[in-house]
Amino acid sequence: MRKLGIDYGDARTGIAITDQLNITVQGLETIKNNGSDKVILKRLDELLEQYEIDTIIVGKPINMNGTESERTIKTEQFIHKLKCKYNKMKIETVDERLTTVAAQRTMNFLDVNKNKKKNIVDTISAVYILETYINKIKN
Repeated sequence: MRKLGIDYGDARTGIAITDQLNITVQGLETIKNNGSDKVILKRLDELLEQYEIDTIIVGKPINMNGTESERTIKTEQFIHKLKCKYNKMKIETVDERLTTVAAQRTMNFLDVNKNKKKNIVDTISAVYILETYINKIKN
């Protein structure tokens, strides 16, 4: 069974997935949701039908000082929707602090075109979120 990682955002949501043995993580896509959770949930339905997924991991945006923000509250509301809709599935969260920074560094290192960065930063962040979770359960 695979794991699915989500970097939730208002405009775009990054999606990553593990291989069947949960050894590697790859970026899957960025969903352009423009503030609509329905768009994300519809796409998740399709992904859950396409892949055998047993766990969804959502990055939880926490401030650097450990406090919650408005973004944290919005993400928790989205997680609540996931738990209601996919109530038989395991839904986990991981601290996503600095994942976007790490994604930006990766894109800079790879010399990704400035115009393409906006479209893939969320997917790369989802990869880091899922890798964090995979490393946590391995240890």
